[in-house]
Amino acid sequence: MAVQESFRPTAILPKIGDSRGDHLLVAQMVEPGSRVLDVGCGEGDLLRLLESRGVDGRGIELSREGVNSCVSKGLAVIQGDADTDLADYPDDAFDYVILSQTLQATRQPRVVLENLLRIGSRAIVSFPNFGHWKMRLQLLVKGQMPRTENLPASWYDTPNIHFCTIKDFVQLCNEINVKMERAVALDLYGRPLRLHAPWWFWNMFGEQGVFLLSRRDQNS
Repeated sequence: MAVQESFRPTAILPKIGDSRGDHLLVAQMVEPGSRVLDVGCGEGDLLRLLESRGVDGRGIELSREGVNSCVSKGLAVIQGDADTDLADYPDDAFDYVILSQTLQATRQPRVVLENLLRIGSRAIVSFPNFGHWKMRLQLLVKGQMPRTENLPASWYDTPNIHFCTIKDFVQLCNEINVKMERAVALDLYGRPLRLHAPWWFWNMFGEQGVFLLSRRDQNS
């Protein structure tokens, strides 16, 4: 279905200056001079931010419109599907592989995450948190699939097909033995929540999660 094939960002996120808050955080996690692959790069806003910071960026985007927009901006982006085309990339081809606001729109999130960490030494993943208290309250009170400022689409036209909470994602990382080097929960305005808050607090009050991941030593 076309709804499931869109890998453009699925959340309307606030901007800080000229950049989205989550994009600024992702850019801070990337070392200058790194080789980066942005999966589901949309119209290339994050790639442009990264390149302005001295990063060698590449992108893969499903929609032709997104690819055309990126190419018109001078970005190295090709058309591809995160669920199927990541398997063609060689091991350790990049220093970082980024999946921004796209995991929940993939058909096989676990396989995609495993490919990110095979292709790159590190992966950065961000996603909307479906465990946020507003989501829970709407489902409890209205008995309908939730809609928020960041996720305004109705259930029948949303590209999100795997509804993931921060707690769910942490459990998945544990299952596939992924090391979480850094984890940040952001509020509605793209601002980090308290650094040392427990997971349940982030799962309840974080609008989105941003994770810096790496492969865990098999002996650890």
